[in-house]
Amino acid sequence: MNDARDERLDRLRVRTPEGVSFTFQLASPVTRLAAWAVDKFTIMVAWTVLSALIRLLSIFSPDFATGVIQVAFFALATGYGIACEWLWNGKTIGKRLLHLRVMDERGLPLRFSQVVIRNLLRAIDALPVAYLVGGLAALMGRKAQRLGDFAAATIVVHEPPLTRVDLSGLVLAKYNSLRGQQHVAARLRAAISPSLAYAALQALWRRDEFEDAARVTLFAELAAHFRSLTLLPVEADEGISDEQFVRNVVEVVFGAKPEAAK
Repeated sequence: MNDARDERLDRLRVRTPEGVSFTFQLASPVTRLAAWAVDKFTIMVAWTVLSALIRLLSIFSPDFATGVIQVAFFALATGYGIACEWLWNGKTIGKRLLHLRVMDERGLPLRFSQVVIRNLLRAIDALPVAYLVGGLAALMGRKAQRLGDFAAATIVVHEPPLTRVDLSGLVLAKYNSLRGQQHVAARLRAAISPSLAYAALQALWRRDEFEDAARVTLFAELAAHFRSLTLLPVEADEGISDEQFVRNVVEVVFGAKPEAAK
């Protein structure tokens, strides 16, 4: 994928090999610092409870309790970001509140190795205080990346909540296998980022502009990613083409009413 930075709007434009372009609004260092403060507070609250429990071990062995406390704090401080960003598709509690998300800088699905690398390097970015090193790197970098982001090839974007859009330009099927699967639709809405949802919508709007091979490849990749996000009942996916499955997902994610498909 190729990308270009719009300096005035602070956005990153990504273009896929299939010809689909979509734009991400890069998160500012100030907003990221606010999200970090929320996460820091969350960690400290959790640590207050956890450390009180660990100190009970000092009844049996003070040295052992001290060792456990040191290991546990590192595990909590580092594991919090890794667990949240991996399980919540690039978000922590702070990022959820500030509508931020960690993404692969090429717009690809986030890999576990990237999550681990960017969180392990927080110790360097946080130096000497209040993420000064990471903040300066983000201010000077072309993609607003701290050192951990640069090493992991990730970016942090601002994603406002999905809003209902006009889908009248799409030929929606009269029958959508996901309409009757409310729990599946809810999980898809929670797991699919707004940027990816809008990219899929753009792909559907521009489907006739693609060469046949590129069109098949694009919708196969989108469908495979959407299918990986949740367990689908057989009846929700059986006998449905990749393009139609993407169309069904877009319809339920954006909350299209059944009347729109008539």
